[in-house]
Amino acid sequence: MAKNFLLWAVIAAVLMMVFNNFQNVSRGTTLSYSEFITAVGNGQVEKVTISGQTIAGVSTGGGSFETVLPVYDDKLIDTLLNNNVQIVGEKPEKQGFFTQLLLASLPILIIIAVFMLFMRQMQGGGGGKGGPMAFGKSKAKLLSEDQIKTTFEDVAGCDEAKEDVKELVEFLRDPGKYQRLGGKIPRGVLMVGQPGTGKTLLAKAIAGEARVPFFSISGSDFVEMFVGVGASRVRDMFEQAKKQAPCIIFIDEIDAVGRSRGVGIGGGNDEREQTLNQLLVEMDGFEVNDGIIVIAATNRPDVLDPALLRPGRFDRQVVVGLPDIRGREQILGVHMRKVPVAKDVNASLIARGTPGFSGADLANLVNEAALFAARSNRNLVTMEEFEKAKDKILMGAERKTMVMSEKEKTNTAYHEAGHAIVGRLMPEHDPVYKVSIIPRGRALGVTMFLPEEDRHSISKRGIESNICSLYGGRIAEEMTLGKDGVTTGASNDIERATKYARNYVTKWGLSDKLGAQLYTEEEQNGYLGSAGGHQMAHLSDETARLIDAEVKELLDRCYQRATRILEENRDKLELMKDALMEYETIDADQIDDIMHGKTPRPPKAWSDNDSSGPAAPAGEEASHDMARDTDDDAEGHPAGEKH
Repeated sequence: MAKNFLLWAVIAAVLMMVFNNFQNVSRGTTLSYSEFITAVGNGQVEKVTISGQTIAGVSTGGGSFETVLPVYDDKLIDTLLNNNVQIVGEKPEKQGFFTQLLLASLPILIIIAVFMLFMRQMQGGGGGKGGPMAFGKSKAKLLSEDQIKTTFEDVAGCDEAKEDVKELVEFLRDPGKYQRLGGKIPRGVLMVGQPGTGKTLLAKAIAGEARVPFFSISGSDFVEMFVGVGASRVRDMFEQAKKQAPCIIFIDEIDAVGRSRGVGIGGGNDEREQTLNQLLVEMDGFEVNDGIIVIAATNRPDVLDPALLRPGRFDRQVVVGLPDIRGREQILGVHMRKVPVAKDVNASLIARGTPGFSGADLANLVNEAALFAARSNRNLVTMEEFEKAKDKILMGAERKTMVMSEKEKTNTAYHEAGHAIVGRLMPEHDPVYKVSIIPRGRALGVTMFLPEEDRHSISKRGIESNICSLYGGRIAEEMTLGKDGVTTGASNDIERATKYARNYVTKWGLSDKLGAQLYTEEEQNGYLGSAGGHQMAHLSDETARLIDAEVKELLDRCYQRATRILEENRDKLELMKDALMEYETIDADQIDDIMHGKTPRPPKAWSDNDSSGPAAPAGEEASHDMARDTDDDAEGHPAGEKH
């Protein structure tokens, strides 16, 4: 800070000096020398002041003027005296040597100052330890053992992962216990898990439990536009870590620098690959880095270079997965400590209603509930706010200002009722939890299907049931509006149903004609072999036609099956449409009444319920989110049915 102030003070002083030396003080009217001599001869000049070749004077009328003596005129003084002009002489001002030198070097000084300022900005902001000579220094942030307050008590929902890393804590506390027996603790631990599962928090907890220094850096901090800078920062980071050993180096999002070599642009000479090479050398090279444990986190282990994962480097992988129901309850308990909750809040019930939620999702749920309570000017967060927060996260925020015509509202009610009825009557389909025609996000209506328990796979029968329920909305429109009256609201349903059917045939091996064989290849970043998008493998024309025929046959079969269900339950379709038009949102109890042919009861307010939660069947409080239930490309099923 002091250096910055001094630099700007010097620049300001130089600018003031230049201003004082070059400021132009006006001395009145400027006359040519000929006009000046004529005025003297006419007796119009009263007084002159001569300074070098500059002549300033005062006319008899009181005005001032200025002129310049072009050449030496030895008769000027006589002319002035003969015309009774008062003469005053001034010594010309001379600039010193150092002043002239400063003025001459001023442009160069300004250029150097601007260059230094830009260099400091490129180092991540002015001030501090970032200077032109620190360009290759590590950006890792060091937290001492006294600064880390996180322990294993603050990490919930990943008991297996905590057990895997407890050995690291014991080693950091007492390295001699293992070294006496010739054992070597892993130098690198790779934490793998979906975003928000607590990988960074778990790494901090390891340092907090072991009471050792903790270096934290992101993988992107190594990569710069200048080749060699990242490798220099890796070297500097390990040099700092050796001075603090035993310690932990945590590299977040290591896939930013650790991607497989030889697949990108630039061959093996680009900055990222040189940085990766240096990291490999530091972890298992000629240098001895005893007492330094490198923990890295990523949600894309499939794109990492194989050299990173070999023994001696990141040879131990700790999977930090999505929490189960017990883990979610523990995570909610941790986050609920920070907000005042009412007595009716049941963390167990909320946990059952949020399968597939990560730790970050649950933290967001608690925060949204607290915001809802604050908007209502409440002192405590009640179960009602948690229910609103869950609906907002799963279905999107309500668009209360959106005005829908009565015709569009009725069509949306039929559409959502079609989804709900087909889904309710199909085997192995998730139960219907809520149906709403209140616009949320980009959807005009939402049908929410809630799994009864955490699920990691889905059966062939369940897949066909999902396809049938997706077509329920489109079929309901056809039955009420006619084939020419259907809308574009089913576009997302058709897209998802088609993806289900194509995976059914080409990826999951469920087609009788094509058998249990893979007909797709995964593609990511322009090369095959990682879990990203999918492209069709090199297929013969006959196989491709057979795949298309099987996909169409499956979709047609499900479409016809859903049509039969709605035709047989046309009275329930009308009953549910009327209930949606009246209440806009109906819950599981009201849906039960409709499916039994009864007029649905009015919705219950939360204040009328006991602490057991909303009127929904046990275990039906979660969104049917297939993107969380199974592999990422299996269904891409968002929370509920949005149209």
